[in-house]
Amino acid sequence: MIALLAVGLGGAHRASAAECVRAEIDLSEQRLYLFVDGSLRDIWPVSTARRGYRTPVGSFRPTRLERSWYSRKYDWTPMPHSVFFLGGYAIHGTTEIKRLARLVSHACIRLHPTNAANFLNLVRQAGENDTRILIRR
Repeated sequence: MIALLAVGLGGAHRASAAECVRAEIDLSEQRLYLFVDGSLRDIWPVSTARRGYRTPVGSFRPTRLERSWYSRKYDWTPMPHSVFFLGGYAIHGTTEIKRLARLVSHACIRLHPTNAANFLNLVRQAGENDTRILIRR
């Protein structure tokens, strides 16, 4: 009986450990809640889509990681420490730090450059398959 319980718990532990990094973005609060191994590690201000644009809502996994990137669509705007999750949508650093926690982007999720670098490094360490990005209204 104990052996069966141990096997059952081990299987449950492996399933929950598969999601090592989780970023939960609350659009109404303009905050990113960063969880590592299920524990809240940080809460960061973000900036998301302004009027006329839309930040996608849902559950995503990273698709591409870029230390240095420039938006071809928006006049080569710098997007440092980008974690892309849906086509051209990304969580990335911004030089407009004073505008964080406001609706100002074209749809990406902007972070303080230090937080963006930390997030990119965490995603690299955990791996794209063990990272989840959840965006809610």
